[in-house]
Amino acid sequence: GLSPNHLKKAKLMFFYTRYPSSNMLKMFFSDVKFNRCITSQLIKWFSNFREFYYIQMEKFARQAINDGVTGVDELSVSRDCELFRALNMHYNKANDFEVPERFLEVAQITLREFFNAIVAGKDVDPSWKKAIYKVICKLDSEVPEIFKSPNCLQELLHE
Repeated sequence: GLSPNHLKKAKLMFFYTRYPSSNMLKMFFSDVKFNRCITSQLIKWFSNFREFYYIQMEKFARQAINDGVTGVDELSVSRDCELFRALNMHYNKANDFEVPERFLEVAQITLREFFNAIVAGKDVDPSWKKAIYKVICKLDSEVPEIFKSPNCLQELLHE
């Protein structure tokens, strides 16, 4: 079955891939005996991770609008901003993993996509987020090979 360490590993993988395929999951969780239930549990985890991610993006985009931000160029995501802290706390609670730079770029693109959509009034359409999801799903990056190791947490977290 899946352990708390598998959940921790999946959360760290989210920094690279928001939309992993089931084949990818099988490759990176080689110590797990896959069946329909396990596969759907892993897929559900990533779905929950995305849901939290997108809720934060919408919240921070709306906050920026309320704070008087008028252009996307004023929005950036850095390691010391509140949005990053919220995401990092969720996926990397102990802060013992070095979040890849690419994740900051993807988070900034996502935040700007939400900002533009809200400013343009697209959020009146119930399915307004689908266009954003289509952009973001193309921004997944390669998950490092080390994640294939069943002992990767010890190696990644320098325990």
